[in-house]
Formats: sequence, C-alpha cells, structure tokens
Amino acid sequence: MFDARSNRPDLPTEIARRRTFAIISHPDAGKTTLTEKFLLFGGAIQMAGQVRAKGEARRTRSDFMQMEKDRGISVSASAMSFDYGTFRFNLVDTPGHSDFSEDTYRTLTAVDAAVMVIDGAKGVESQTRKLFEVCRLRDLPILTFCNKMDRESRDTFEIIDEIQENLAIDVTPASWPIGVGREFIGAYDMLNDRLELMDRADRNVVAESISIQGLDDPKLAEHIPAQLLEQLREEVEMARELLPALDPQAVLEGHMTPIWFGSAINSFGVKELMDGIGAYAPEPQVQAAEPRQIAPEEDKVTGFVFKVQANMDPKHRDRIAFVRLASGHFRRGMKLTHTRTKKAMTVSSPMLFLASDRELAEEAWAGDIIGIPNHGQLRIGDTLTEGENLRVTGIPSFAPELLQACRAGDPMKAKHLDKALMQFAEEGAAKVFKPMIGSGFVVGVVGQLQFEVLASRIEMEYGLPVRFEPTQFTSARWITGPKEAVDAFVNKNKGHISYDNDGDLVYMTRLQWDIDRVERDHPELTLSATKEMQV
Repeated sequence: MFDARSNRPDLPTEIARRRTFAIISHPDAGKTTLTEKFLLFGGAIQMAGQVRAKGEARRTRSDFMQMEKDRGISVSASAMSFDYGTFRFNLVDTPGHSDFSEDTYRTLTAVDAAVMVIDGAKGVESQTRKLFEVCRLRDLPILTFCNKMDRESRDTFEIIDEIQENLAIDVTPASWPIGVGREFIGAYDMLNDRLELMDRADRNVVAESISIQGLDDPKLAEHIPAQLLEQLREEVEMARELLPALDPQAVLEGHMTPIWFGSAINSFGVKELMDGIGAYAPEPQVQAAEPRQIAPEEDKVTGFVFKVQANMDPKHRDRIAFVRLASGHFRRGMKLTHTRTKKAMTVSSPMLFLASDRELAEEAWAGDIIGIPNHGQLRIGDTLTEGENLRVTGIPSFAPELLQACRAGDPMKAKHLDKALMQFAEEGAAKVFKPMIGSGFVVGVVGQLQFEVLASRIEMEYGLPVRFEPTQFTSARWITGPKEAVDAFVNKNKGHISYDNDGDLVYMTRLQWDIDRVERDHPELTLSATKEMQV
C-alpha cells in the first residue's frame, strides 16, 4: 500500500488489512447484486440471492426490510463484514434513489473508498453525478465497475469518455471487455495480462482465467473468435496510447479511477474488482475531529455513530447504532465514554453484521463497522472514546425539502405516534418538528418516497395506521444567533416556530420571501439549511 503521508508510521497488520468501502450508483445499476456476489466470493454465503427472487430463489441479504423485498429496491444502507484472501472487507450497500440520499451521504463519511457502479448501457446518470460530488468533497478514492456488459451496451471508449468528461476524473482501464451483449465472452485483464472467460450457464461460478504472454500469444486464438480478437488487439493498443497508465498514488488522492468491466449477475469481473479493492483502495485513514485528528494506529479506541437503525429484527423493539471505529483495538465489554453526555457506557454486546444477520463481536479494529444495541442514548454523529473529549466532525444533517403533517388514524393512539416518530427522527430517517402553537407533528423528508416508507414502517412496526396531510409550510431552517435576539424573534413569530427532536429552534417557512425577510430585518440571526449532527 502506498501512503500519501509517507511520514506516518506503518499501521499494525490487523488494521492495515482492513478495507472499508461503500457501493454507490444510480438506482438499478446493480449495487445490491454486486454486494451479493462479494459475499459469495468472500465465502460469507453459499448461494447468492436475487433482488427479484422468484419462488425458492434466495432473497438478497442486504435488503432486509419488508418494503425492500416487495419493491426490489434498497431503502436503507446496510453493512457487512467478511474476509477475502488476506483482507478484511467492510462493505456498505447504500440506497441509490435520491429520496434516500441523506442516508447515503452520511454513510460516505464512514468509509475510506467508494466503488461506483455504472450501467454499461446508460453510462453516467444523474444520481451517480450527485454521489460523485460527495466523494469529491471528501477526496474519497473511487474504483469503477461497469456492470451489465452481457446486455447490449455502449462502446467502451464512449463510456470511458463520458466518465472523464462528466466527472472530471482520469480513467484507466483495469480490464477490457471482449465483445458486447450477446457476443460478450469475457475480458482481458490489462493489469495482470490474463484472459478472463465468462461462463453463462452457471451464474454462481467464478470465471476461469488463463494467463497469457501479451496479446500476440497464439493461445488467444483458441478461446476468442477471430474478428473479436482483432478488435480486442486494436482497442487495447488504442487504450494504452490514449488513456493514462494506472498510478496508485493518483487513485488514493481521488484524481484517477481504475475501471473494471463485467456482469455482476453472472459473477463475472467481480473477483478482479475485489482484488483491485485489496490492491488499490486505502487502508483505514485519519479521521477529522475536534480538537485534534484521530489516527488509526492510536492505542486508545475511538469511534463515531453514522447511522441508527430501529427495529432491524421485527420480533424485538431494538435499536442499533452503527459505529465506525476510527482508532485502536476494541474488545467486548470495554467501557467507552459517550462524549455528548459525558457518561461512560459498557459495550457488552457489540455486533458484527451480515446485513440483518448478526453475530457477537469479540473484538474489532480501527476501520471496522460494529453495531451497538442501545435504548436511544446513541444518536447520529455521537463520538465514543476512552475518556478523551473528542468530537468527530463532518456528519451533516440536511434541511428537509418536503413537509407534511402527520396524524394517527386512531386519535386514541396519538401517544404511540409520538414515540414512533421520535424513533424515526433519531434514526435520521426523517426530521420531526413540534410546532409551538397547535397540536400534531410536522414531518420533513428529503424525497417523496420516504413518506411511503415511513407510513409502511409505522404500520408494520407499531401497528398504527397514519396519514400524512399537506401543511402550509414548504421548508425549515435552523435558527442561531445571540440569545436575546433569538428570544425576541421567537416571540414575534410564534406561528412559524417549531422545535426539532433535539429541542433546537426551527423556523418554518412558506416562501423564499420569508427567508429573505428574516435576513433583511434580523441581520444578527443566521438561518442555516444544514446542521452538524449533535454538537
């Protein structure tokens, strides 16, 4: 592994073998299918499930909510840990739909690299571009996998050009496809000079690979039809002259992405991608925090919560905080200090995940993602340390774009609704605002689909039919400023003021004009559209 900061000490071997990464892409490019194959090759599961499973076929592991199974989409990010060769992979499958982008955005703060999946027929799509911007903000190294090569897809050079132009990043081919669509028979591995052939008959078989000496090797003619071979030689020669060679340092800095071609559902190209993650993705990195940064090789354990998931197991009202360890060697039963409340908590039953299946974690190292069951004391953005007062920074909370009032179908159960909404607010699935005047709650989300998910989850998990109704408000802004000014402002505008679930003041707006008016009349106040989670 090449380290950008060469003056840092070498990491302990256990930490250095960790690779923590997220899979990002536009909906339906094949993230969840790829995740499934990763687990298959890592030996974590015996048979890969399918997103659209029929009859006896296994369901995919990472979509564990009822709604995800019904619709064949991922709604919530799920974490998995497994060994592959000498490496330990911690993989996070994220939702592709922009309605759930906040979950995805937060997940990207907890990983060291991203695997971008692109559909060979569609190229770079809108959501890919948005997620890519987030990676760019954090300079995450990115590895690209061009999926669905076994369907009719676009010209290879065209796909590479599109990535370079749209995303302004250098692309270097790690493999080159042979034929497309029906004629797709495999790929030439440009890094290791091997021929990878695809087996269409059995989807769960690892492709056979034949090592060759260059593209002029006579062995090639035995496996590839003459016209495809000629085309392959021409294209690879062009690619080698026109496209930059692989520079591991540029990959780590986020300026270059290697691209692999394959077909996840046919298990093709996945193994090469996994080898690539081991070779080119970074080991656990330094974590930004106040008042100092946290380096992974420190002896003391630190970690931060980037996601909370309630009711993962429908039989229990449980709530699990996903914690990314930033440094140290964690052992079960350790006492960690919760820096927001300054209380010590004993972590007696930490979990390691394989989506919704979990096992007790006896130990974990920096870079791992563990789950800590709790009753609501851990929230998104909280930092856990061995006593030092540190706070991990950079986990954002966005102002919602859609607001609706939420009412229980049965007025006698309004109290249960309080509890349900508070749980979802702490999970970060929605923002819940309690108006100063009037009853009921206003729920804010980033995308329309989240209302449906909330309604279906409240009904499934709490047995409460709810309905969402339109409100007069269109957006919400957090208010900050000198205390007297804030109090005076609140007294004048009681009809517009709400509290969020942390008790912070929120100004509800109907039109952009409301925001402009506050900025004009009250220059000492600031209205912000994001807030750092849990200061």
